[in-house]
Amino acid sequence: MFLTKLTINPQSSAFRRDTSDVHDMHRTVMSAYPELPPTTVYRSTHGVLWRVDELPGGRIVQYVQSQTAPDWSHLSEGVLLRPAEVRPLQPLLDSIRPGRRLTFRLMANPTRCVQRRRIPLRQPAEQVEWLVGKGERHGFVVPVSRQGTPDVVPTPAPRLVGKKQKAQRIIIDPVRYDGHLVVTDLDAFTAALVNGVGRAKAYGCGLLSLAPARSIPS
Repeated sequence: MFLTKLTINPQSSAFRRDTSDVHDMHRTVMSAYPELPPTTVYRSTHGVLWRVDELPGGRIVQYVQSQTAPDWSHLSEGVLLRPAEVRPLQPLLDSIRPGRRLTFRLMANPTRCVQRRRIPLRQPAEQVEWLVGKGERHGFVVPVSRQGTPDVVPTPAPRLVGKKQKAQRIIIDPVRYDGHLVVTDLDAFTAALVNGVGRAKAYGCGLLSLAPARSIPS
């Protein structure tokens, strides 16, 4: 497993193009990985998940996690402010134990199904309830804060839009979750780290970032 940190030049025309069409962003990210036969599920085979974080001071960082080692030499000139930083994730995976409390960040696509349509969850309480449900499935719980509520803050993120082939529209209303979790099932939690959480994994959702409790994921 590998984690890449890309420090983005926000003035890059190529990056601005990708932010205007999330499918273009998906293609740019996948260009770092070897092509596969058409019958292969490209993203999931390489285990690619990514997220864009807007940091204080106008800084933009893109994190990309993968099971295959990436080659970022194909990125357009001027997209990065510094060389791509790639590190192995195995030490992190080896450090996780049931009962461990961790700080996390997750960009996710919380939805519910209504008459076979996926409807985004708009209310913070619904968004937190969605995450708690995912925790039950993926081997973690969100502890209670000193205020007696789940120790997580959901924050609406900018809408992601784009087009697939045959003019199929992409509309995603992501939510960024910042808080704490406690690992309850090591195998299920490791699978969630590797495979992602929720839907829209090809489009910047699902990547679970971890750090020791009381720290900021980086």
